[in-house]
Amino acid sequence: MEEKSVFTCARERLEMELREIKENPPTHISFGLLSDDDVFKCQGIIMGPIGTPFEGGIFHLSIQFPSDYPFSPPEVKFLTKIYHPNVNEDGKIDINIGEQWTPALTTETLLLSISSLLTYPILEHAENAISDLYLNHYQRYNATARQWTQKYAMSGLISPADQSLHSPADQSLHSPDAQSQHLEVARLSISLTGSGERMPLFEKLCASVVL
Repeated sequence: MEEKSVFTCARERLEMELREIKENPPTHISFGLLSDDDVFKCQGIIMGPIGTPFEGGIFHLSIQFPSDYPFSPPEVKFLTKIYHPNVNEDGKIDINIGEQWTPALTTETLLLSISSLLTYPILEHAENAISDLYLNHYQRYNATARQWTQKYAMSGLISPADQSLHSPADQSLHSPDAQSQHLEVARLSISLTGSGERMPLFEKLCASVVL
């Protein structure tokens, strides 16, 4: 009976968060259900922060919630490939979220924190080739991260799983074709999250990165 009570609490909390993000959508992140049958599996979306090599990209993340949420944090993983010191080749974020997690935090605040991480990587414990490039050869890091963004996060109507088959986009972010492409990716994002009612939000997001 106690286990069911914890499960029910987690479900109600997630349903509340989903209603909140629908009623008060943030400016550059979102998340939604993959299926109405399972509230514990979601997909998140982060728009690449302006002024970073990720600008203009749309990054998909898987979000798996534990049955005792919010007392334990969700497992979050990038589905879209990204060149970043704190994200490994499998999309796992190499930061121990559990150390700073409290039940007062939400999925929205977690995604906002990950978005901030794209602008300000945490390098204290990041010992890998990407962090070394970031610290010692930043221009090369920036160029490579930009190429990955163009290749994997700005790839039109293809799914994250198929993005590796395509070459980097060569069109300007500021062209009408690029804006149309971003809107189509946004529509795809919505179909994946099952949140078609949030289309105005994603049109606004795409317009904000294609000025």
